[in-house]
Amino acid sequence: MSLPYAEVIGDPIAHSKSPLIHNFWLQKLGIEAEYRKTHVTPDGLAAYFLQRRGDNDWLGCNVTIPHKVAVMDYTDDPGGVRARIGAMNTIACETGGPLIGTNTDAGGFLQPLIHRKWKGDHAVLVGAGGAARAILFALATLGVPKITVMVRDPAKGRALLDRADMQGDVITLADPLPAAGLLVNSTSLGMTGQPPLDLDLSPLPATATVYDIVYAPLETGLLAAARARGLAAIDGLEMLIGQAALAFDIFFDAEAPREYDDELRALLTA
Repeated sequence: MSLPYAEVIGDPIAHSKSPLIHNFWLQKLGIEAEYRKTHVTPDGLAAYFLQRRGDNDWLGCNVTIPHKVAVMDYTDDPGGVRARIGAMNTIACETGGPLIGTNTDAGGFLQPLIHRKWKGDHAVLVGAGGAARAILFALATLGVPKITVMVRDPAKGRALLDRADMQGDVITLADPLPAAGLLVNSTSLGMTGQPPLDLDLSPLPATATVYDIVYAPLETGLLAAARARGLAAIDGLEMLIGQAALAFDIFFDAEAPREYDDELRALLTA
């Protein structure tokens, strides 16, 4: 008998640690289900959803690079995620029902900042893609009054702010960093197989926090540079586990057993 399952889709997808996380929690809770990863190219997105909608065992999927914006064309949006965030990373499906899209990236991103009781009046966000949309929404929720978007293409940075109806500055990757209290990398720069994100961190104050959502490798060049300066650093596993916990509840109708976080991190970094 086949098991009910959820999965993560993306292009590339081999690096994803989401199956390790979800299957770890399923085992801890004794739930008879599984979580997979599936390579889906942009050209194959429509066919993927057509096929999965006919599979009664499919509970839904998480969505990673580069599909977080494109998947909105295939989903219902009862929570208004299109308007509020403009990207989806979690799609749930009940047999015979519609595909429901939501976003757990924003909540997952916020968890480590809230845990550390971070407060600041200026954040720099590197990138303008699907993850950046969720992070910008999260920073607005946190009440950060000043945002600087750092991008290759200033037009994309301005469009990101305009779409969110937020005021902010746009600079390029060649510009010096402002003296912000938070620097967030929302891009794939620094990921295994991608170019590094080389930034001069000297303008950041000694109290600044550097947050890199890349988790392969876990210690990116950006985080190593932050630690070398004695700055607080948050790695990509913290957001990954946080957003996964929210998605786990959606897929499997059970709360993720976060009391095992230390064991899970050891497994993920082995």
